[in-house]
Amino acid sequence: QERPVQSGGGSVQAGGSLTLSCTASKFPECKEDIRWYREVPGKEREIVSSIRNDDYKYYADFVEGRFTISRARDDVKNTVYLQMNSLKPEDTAIYYCKIDRMKRSNRPCVTPNSWGRGTQVTVSS
Repeated sequence: QERPVQSGGGSVQAGGSLTLSCTASKFPECKEDIRWYREVPGKEREIVSSIRNDDYKYYADFVEGRFTISRARDDVKNTVYLQMNSLKPEDTAIYYCKIDRMKRSNRPCVTPNSWGRGTQVTVSS
């Protein structure tokens, strides 16, 4: 399974900033939507933000303009960044990226969707 590689995260005080990144290989027959989720123990995993293959961006309501998703792509890989500003203690969670793949043309995309391993974000008050 082609698993994306996550980096970034860490510990900051409230009001601080962190940047997460997610890098995944590209496959010629596939196009990708890339999503960021977060999970807190005892709660369901929730979506934070996403960027479609056409660069349409989505943010959950709780982001409230504090986060920015962006993508850098070359011939062999996609890297998606989640810039998180004005962090709050309630943003503390494990953040996961997910690659949703679909066919680009008439040829099938056989590479499965995949999740990153997660990265811890801790915001102290």
